[in-house]
Amino acid sequence: MTPVQLALVVVEARATETPSLAALLDAAGAATRVVESVETALDVARREAPDAVVLDADALDGPLAGELERLQGVPVLVAGRGGAKQAVLAVRAGAVDFLELPFTPSDFAQVADRLLALPDDDATTDPGPSSVLLGTSKPIQHLHDLIRRVAATDATALVRGESGTGKELVARALHQHGPRSSGPFVKVHCAGLPETLLESELFGYERGAFTGATYRKPGRVEIAEGGTLFFDEIGDIAPAVQVKLLRLLQDRQYERLGGSSALHADVRFVAATHRDLEHMVKLGSFREDLFYRLNVVPIWLPPLRARRADVAELATRFASTFGKAHGKPGATLSADALDALGRERWPGNVRQLQNFVERLVVLSDSPIIGVADVARELAPPSVFATDGAPDARGASLTPSLSVASRTGPIVPLDATLREAERTAIERALRQVHGNRDLAARLLGVGRATLYKKIRELGIGL
Repeated sequence: MTPVQLALVVVEARATETPSLAALLDAAGAATRVVESVETALDVARREAPDAVVLDADALDGPLAGELERLQGVPVLVAGRGGAKQAVLAVRAGAVDFLELPFTPSDFAQVADRLLALPDDDATTDPGPSSVLLGTSKPIQHLHDLIRRVAATDATALVRGESGTGKELVARALHQHGPRSSGPFVKVHCAGLPETLLESELFGYERGAFTGATYRKPGRVEIAEGGTLFFDEIGDIAPAVQVKLLRLLQDRQYERLGGSSALHADVRFVAATHRDLEHMVKLGSFREDLFYRLNVVPIWLPPLRARRADVAELATRFASTFGKAHGKPGATLSADALDALGRERWPGNVRQLQNFVERLVVLSDSPIIGVADVARELAPPSVFATDGAPDARGASLTPSLSVASRTGPIVPLDATLREAERTAIERALRQVHGNRDLAARLLGVGRATLYKKIRELGIGL
């Protein structure tokens, strides 16, 4: 069993049962903090950035979907005794995964592997499901029209474009405006999951299918019944799984691991990737027949540099939303600040612009963010001051490494990198008064990544 090192906030039912949920998690190697309500869990998650919140289904006062909505942006595991039926309901409501009580350390290790494989982007807060589609430029208007046409059908769609252009938001728009909008929207993370784990994640497994499979687990295909199944970063799927995925797309049939009967998939398929699948087909790393099955309707997303006319509207929306979120209502950008943002290339696309505007809102002393604020944050960051003292913004007074550091004694690279990470993290935490969730977004990483770095570097401990 792989050692599990996760920090978890546990909302647990106060019952006389032994062992408790927290005890089971402790036995699995997780560091737990028990709270009595979702409200407290949310408050702790915002301040301490745990790897996940674990909800005991028996501890909830309201409907599961409502409680998960309150924890939006925080990875949530649900624990309960409802078997496959409750697992389906939990994941459809937005949980990352479901833990059947009681569970063993081996059971939890499998769930933890899936949790750790989630991309950090899942941990970021988005200002609104349609923000990426804001704008009046010709590329975005063409995208609106294409989404409208494709959403009205049940055709398989392949959403393509650079990282940060909003591929998942387009996939959700296809679902929300289509005939399956009343069904679930279920996402499969193809990147980062090993072959065997991805297969069980997709198709589920029967009890006894492998060591540690102590109960039947529904897969994402089953959970998405009647709705949309979204394959995020389909270009990273393993060759062996590509064969089974082809059968799923072609025949709408699949089998659970350890099962012998074919099951029917009543779902719509949408996939997304930033990879050059045509080139991968030529190299033999992606099946040509699978590519054609996925590429029924291609939807290409324009990079932000191809729709510069939309930057001002996007930035204005982000400033307003983040101003309300961070206690700065009325936050706005001046005309010259918007002009400056419009001249940037934004290689990280809408996601980069979004994070940059949030940083402007957090660090600005005035509700009106001017061009000087933009220029300050666009300036190349520095790490070390010649005398070791930070400037007023917590940054160095000199470029990245001073002349003295370049001509002085050689410092081991790993030590230099660790010190740079420590300086950046401590600065971010100071500027947001210890709010780790916000610090993670300012640093451009997920909460789980930041939390691990804090533990590794011993910051604030």
